[in-house]
Amino acid sequence: MSDPSVRAFYDALAPDYHRIFADWDVSMAHQAAVLGALVREVLGPGPHRVLDCSCGIGTQAIGLALAGHRVVGSDLSPVAAARAAQEAAARGAGLPAAAADMRRLPFVSSVFDVVVCADNSLAHLLTAPDVEAALAGMRRVLRDGGLLVLTLRDYDEIRRTRPGAAPPQVSEDSGGRLITFQLWQWHEDGERYDLEHFQLADGGGDDWGVRVRRTTSWALTRSQLTEFVTAAGFAEVRWHDPASSGFYQPVLTARAAG
Repeated sequence: MSDPSVRAFYDALAPDYHRIFADWDVSMAHQAAVLGALVREVLGPGPHRVLDCSCGIGTQAIGLALAGHRVVGSDLSPVAAARAAQEAAARGAGLPAAAADMRRLPFVSSVFDVVVCADNSLAHLLTAPDVEAALAGMRRVLRDGGLLVLTLRDYDEIRRTRPGAAPPQVSEDSGGRLITFQLWQWHEDGERYDLEHFQLADGGGDDWGVRVRRTTSWALTRSQLTEFVTAAGFAEVRWHDPASSGFYQPVLTARAAG
């Protein structure tokens, strides 16, 4: 994992990350409802103590806080974490948020009921030791029997087809029209890829501005991630497909073994 490049990627993206959603508040509520249902199925209604260890600008964390859970956010990007706290406050929710590397979580042991790591965040860890360190930290801060909720792209299918791009997204709001798309360059190992993230914004006028941001990801398959999660001290590993869960990515849930 190249921390400066990943941090720079999300520091730069944080101010307009919400624009990838047609309606960010609606998406926050929907994602919180889906993830909250998975938590409720295992741990009961709560409220629960939740750590979102890759909170970004707060898409999952704010929704879960508004649903009544006691949520703490952390993210590698201090710009994103600060925005998450501000956006939560603007909506009447408390969300303490801090800049932190998920491999070195700055929280005491066994303090959370749930750890969330969503939006393909774990894929920024490019080596087995990095993934192992992150999952060990998540297990450490979870109480025995606590729940890990982790989401990634559908890398089983992506590894099979090895696409060169992700589908474009088009949105329009008070800031004008925005077109977002990604180009992927696969490494020789067939597992990792360099990602170029393009944003074309018209700003409400005739001239389009272009922003390009670059990072690298590891396309972990379900079997690979299941093995990592089990080795980190989790049990009852389950995968939830978008068709059944309603979440936009496959979701892994697992219990912290006692």
